[in-house]
Amino acid sequence: MKDMCLEEKMKVKIKRLDKTLPLPVYATNGSVGFDLYARLDTTINPGEIKVIPANVIIEIPNGYALKLYARSSTPKKHGLFLANSVGIIDQDYCGPEDELGLNVYNFRDMPVTIKRGERIGQGVFTKIEKVGWKEVDIIDNKTRGGFGSTG
Repeated sequence: MKDMCLEEKMKVKIKRLDKTLPLPVYATNGSVGFDLYARLDTTINPGEIKVIPANVIIEIPNGYALKLYARSSTPKKHGLFLANSVGIIDQDYCGPEDELGLNVYNFRDMPVTIKRGERIGQGVFTKIEKVGWKEVDIIDNKTRGGFGSTG
């Protein structure tokens, strides 16, 4: 059986705005997300939402979306979480000024400064499929409830 870690990787076009910072990397062979680095020192005041620039423009391949997530240590270490939970980057967001950024919210009662070069988030490529709509007047399935209806 072929080792999954040795399979040929899809090549994706990427542009670094500051070439003194590293390219995004997968921390381990088993990592699903690649780390993104802050391009600038950024201070986020208590209760503030601010975008931390991630130093890269990525050309997302057809049939994929790029999703941006906080690193698991970000809330505990910095008191930040992504203001929109998950950033979804569309395939056509790759112009010369379309730098990726993490939209963060500071939930602490003191300012938080993210330093240039610090790992601030992670990206995950996700295969997507677009659908067409077939409008109907009746949905035949039974209503099951939602928002906690299963316990």
